Amino acid sequence: MIVDLPDTTTSKISKTLVKIREEGGAVALGRVLTLVISTRLGHEEEAIEAANDASREHPMRVIVISSGSDKPDTNDTSRLDAQIRVGGDAGASEVIVLRAYGETASDEEGLVTGLLLPDAPVVAWWPGDAPDVVSQSPIGRIAQRRITDAAAQPDPRGFLAHLSTCYTPGDTDFAWTRLTLWRAQLAAVLDQPPYEPITGVEVHGSPDSPSTSLLAAWLQLQLDVPAKHELVTPAHGSSGIQGVRLHRESGVIELERTSGGIARLLQPNQPPHDISLPRRSLRDCLAEELRRLDPDDLFGEVIQSGLGQLDEPSRKAPAKSSPITARDTSN
Repeated sequence: MIVDLPDTTTSKISKTLVKIREEGGAVALGRVLTLVISTRLGHEEEAIEAANDASREHPMRVIVISSGSDKPDTNDTSRLDAQIRVGGDAGASEVIVLRAYGETASDEEGLVTGLLLPDAPVVAWWPGDAPDVVSQSPIGRIAQRRITDAAAQPDPRGFLAHLSTCYTPGDTDFAWTRLTLWRAQLAAVLDQPPYEPITGVEVHGSPDSPSTSLLAAWLQLQLDVPAKHELVTPAHGSSGIQGVRLHRESGVIELERTSGGIARLLQPNQPPHDISLPRRSLRDCLAEELRRLDPDDLFGEVIQSGLGQLDEPSRKAPAKSSPITARDTSN
């Protein structure tokens, strides 16, 4: 069910929620958190779809506040239009969409505060452009966890560098969440014999992939060896992480993408293994981040210490015979 409330107030929205609950039987009990999504007018639906999917694992109230349309002819009259979605249109959540215009858009915290679930954690998510310092933004100040997406910024790697200087416990980024499968697979490989120390690390990825930088920083920090970080130009490789090489005395371990969801693992004295390494969707990343509401200490260590210790990446156009070839790759 979808209820439209044009030119409204937060008080009217709250009363409508109560009315829907009483008359329609929509139950708000059992919500474990409030997810606040801050985005631009006209860019709400993809984030709402991801939140609806994630709500089946984490029942929650979703508040979407959108302002600053890309369209130059947008009516700047100060007003608040709202939409309430429950039932089949909201997954296992209830979605409140706030479209703020003019001066109304300048008080995001005030618009959201009256709609938060009482005594429930607040998570903030910026699926697009993020504030300069997320922890000091109007929405960030009221949230326990703050999620950004470096890949959605105009300068992904520059955004990570900036985040490293203003990181506050509770901050996280989807560039890190997209590495979960890579980190798990590499850790599993090193848990197998012959248990030799790693002497060198190489990470290959495209310039528009902030996850490539984070993976190199994590490996360097955890293995205590320099990580060679190479960027493959778009003309010779597609976006995302393309491969990792771990050097040790018995030979080289290679994990490289061979297609969008498949990676090939090459190890000394073993046959090649094709393993599933799918691209992680927004839903997957969001659901993972909502599983923990305490600060991610490892991400904080990597973004603050590991990233700063990483050497400047080299740019490389691999030859056609290179093991890391130009294929359809992703994080």
